[in-house]
Amino acid sequence: MLSASSFSSTTADAILIASWSRMSTNINCYFSIFLFIFGVIGNILNILVLSQRSLRSNPCSWLFLISSLANFIALLSGLTTRIISNWTSDLTDTVAWLCKLRIFTLYSSRTIAAWLIMLASFDRWLLSCRSARRRQLSSIKRAQRGTLIVILFSLFIYSPLFYCYEANLSNAPLRCYSKTILCRIFADQVYTCITIVFPLILMFLFGFMTMSNVRKLKYRLQSPLLPRLSIATCPSDKRQRFRRLDRHLLIMLLVQISFLALFTLPQAIQQ
Repeated sequence: MLSASSFSSTTADAILIASWSRMSTNINCYFSIFLFIFGVIGNILNILVLSQRSLRSNPCSWLFLISSLANFIALLSGLTTRIISNWTSDLTDTVAWLCKLRIFTLYSSRTIAAWLIMLASFDRWLLSCRSARRRQLSSIKRAQRGTLIVILFSLFIYSPLFYCYEANLSNAPLRCYSKTILCRIFADQVYTCITIVFPLILMFLFGFMTMSNVRKLKYRLQSPLLPRLSIATCPSDKRQRFRRLDRHLLIMLLVQISFLALFTLPQAIQQ
């Protein structure tokens, strides 16, 4: 009698676990689709807006443009295979070079996007400073040079993933995963520190200093974010237009930093 009751309880637990597993799979599937569609549309709109000629000469707009491209690539490499795997086999689980390329592209593009947003926050801080020398450091050439450095650094720091990751693994959480413990530690620590923690700390630091500078200088006749446009040489309507542009860029920067912290800090804690 006791064994029958125990067997019935075990069966009920197994059914409950299977139900929760199916529910979790469905939630992950549909949430991934929603996140993919929302992210793709948002990044495409950012790219279309920021690639306009009137914005391309702005250092912050340039950094946002390239970070949007990097985020778009990260979405394609990160979520496409996850969504497809709900209906058919995932080739990145079985084909070694696809597994390596996907992970390398995903990690490096996320790193590029994070550090470019950090550079955008640094650019906003430079333009909010009283010092004319600091404000003059903000230029499109320096932004492009910083973009190149970030891209090369991100590609270099994650190049060991081509060795570390392998497909068709049976003793790992995923079939496309790090093949040794040392590789897993390297990938987790580099992703946590380089892609999430360090850029977020710098973003919050420069964001706080920018807001502090803006509050201190809010009563100046000339906007602190427009150091190169003087009242004598710039018409009033043009000054107003550039003020609005810089204000919108600052708001956009703060929103991106907030969402980046919201979605990446849990990953850092989990690692």
